[in-house]
Amino acid sequence: MGLGDMIPGSKGQPESQKELPPEQQEILEKVAKKVVRWRMAVPAIMALETAKPLTFIGSQVMVFFEPIVQTIFSIKYYDTFREMMEDRENVERLLLCIEKFDAELKVREKDYNKKLKRYLKKQSWGKRFWMWLTGRYPNLEQLEKELSKYGAMSSEDLDAK
Repeated sequence: MGLGDMIPGSKGQPESQKELPPEQQEILEKVAKKVVRWRMAVPAIMALETAKPLTFIGSQVMVFFEPIVQTIFSIKYYDTFREMMEDRENVERLLLCIEKFDAELKVREKDYNKKLKRYLKKQSWGKRFWMWLTGRYPNLEQLEKELSKYGAMSSEDLDAK
């Protein structure tokens, strides 16, 4: 029994490289997607990064508020999420998950804005003004359908130029 046997995480994979069970990974992804959907990625990342040294205390605060939270909301995986947040590695995984989904959202938004700009160039100034005034812009599927009517190029063709 050497010194390496006494140090946690020294055998096999490091602690941060170990895979989470599928249920826990699903919970992390749900939380990350909800944060990104609410457009709170930057504040969440800042809060998690600054509170990372206090993860155990934060999980104990979650224990304290558990009865209140479960009477107001029906949170199915609250206990599992609380236990996961005790470990700093899981906080880091949550941060990486939020960053990944935020990057995917930015790519989709960039593609949407590119297609919207092409679509608006083909519209009259009155229709463009009305869309701006009412805030009613077509969604991505409607944009692609409308652009196909005009024989517009696909986004892959635009990227090639």
